[in-house]
Amino acid sequence: MSFVKIWVHLVFSTKNRQPWLNKELRHDVCTHIIGNCKKKEIYLQTIDGYVDHLHCLISLGKNQSISTVAQLIKGESSFWINNTKIIEQPFCWQDDYFAVSVGESQVKRVINYIKNQEQHHLRKSFEEEATEFKTIYGWSLVKD
Repeated sequence: MSFVKIWVHLVFSTKNRQPWLNKELRHDVCTHIIGNCKKKEIYLQTIDGYVDHLHCLISLGKNQSISTVAQLIKGESSFWINNTKIIEQPFCWQDDYFAVSVGESQVKRVINYIKNQEQHHLRKSFEEEATEFKTIYGWSLVKD
């Protein structure tokens, strides 16, 4: 039997960073994503976000890749949002995403960070957060 625990902090935004995810809608979308992840055998530890993006802490299974998991989460949730018509205009996520590995010793810290997105974004915009992530992790500062 294989034992795998690869923690990944996945972040993705709404198309053009549209502020569609008000608190109620964000709750509904996160609840839906949690249920979908269970069905797809994606281990989602925690999820939350702000008006224009979501953060997920996931543990990849032995046959899962980051790109497949991101596509399953983003694709199915945008399909659900559009089918239920909980937003009047067509909804989609930005094509790109951030994904970074998380060491076991940092899991609780990342969970708290994700759970406190509402408070966090009272002080820092998603744009500032994205730029900070790009700098911290050495990604090029290419604009969307």
